Amino acid sequence: MFEVIILGIIQGIAEFLPISSSAHLIIFRDVFGIGSKLIGSNIDLAFDIALHFGTLCAIGVYFFKDFLKMFISGFTKGVKEKEGRLLWYIVAATIPAAIAGLLFEDIIDSFFRKQYILIALALIFMGILIYIVDKKMPNKKSLDKFSLKDALIVGCSQVLALIPGFSRSGTTIMASRGLKLNREDAAKFSFYLSAPVVLGSVILTLLEDGMFSLIAANLWIFIVGILVSFISGLLCINFLLKYLRKNDFKLFMIYRIIIGIIVIGFVLL
Repeated sequence: MFEVIILGIIQGIAEFLPISSSAHLIIFRDVFGIGSKLIGSNIDLAFDIALHFGTLCAIGVYFFKDFLKMFISGFTKGVKEKEGRLLWYIVAATIPAAIAGLLFEDIIDSFFRKQYILIALALIFMGILIYIVDKKMPNKKSLDKFSLKDALIVGCSQVLALIPGFSRSGTTIMASRGLKLNREDAAKFSFYLSAPVVLGSVILTLLEDGMFSLIAANLWIFIVGILVSFISGLLCINFLLKYLRKNDFKLFMIYRIIIGIIVIGFVLL
């Protein structure tokens, strides 16, 4: 159970920081052996989705007022107000990732989950790319100036996140920064955009044959994992939004390079 708590903390942190939560769960469980005996191959993917559900709850709680305003404005005034526009931008931006996920997620996931060196290389490559894009772009554009075209570009970038190591938050934040959105709003839009994607993944996982009986047989593992990822996710959202007001992505680039090199060395040796 201690290892389940560690994995929950890793998910809560890595889901929102641009460092790839799926890559970290795979690395820490499969490469470093944390939770590998308790969480076997028969429930690892379901457990990952459960941890994602915990971070989804963190998004819902932290941004509850924002989502409430979006829904009220979006369904009463359409795109006339910024909150309503943002709701429909999120819906439009979710479509590319939803289609790609339904078509390719199982194929990509079954291949990349065991390709540890490729995951490590993706961590290194995307860490450098996020930093370069961020440094080259001004930090002034706000979500008020975001267009439907901008939202669709960011939504398409989520498709890359199907590959462990690229990072959903990393790719969407990078795309937003490439469109000159300021760092804090880029992180916010990334968080908003993750909600429908993660919710869809959770629902599809629950609809799989035998999933409820699998969860029931491992109930405490799932409950503890969800609770820990929820709490650590709340703390991480708050940290990142404050951090990006005064800092860039250099720290995350350095971390991604270091963890990538460690994984490559660990696998080869």
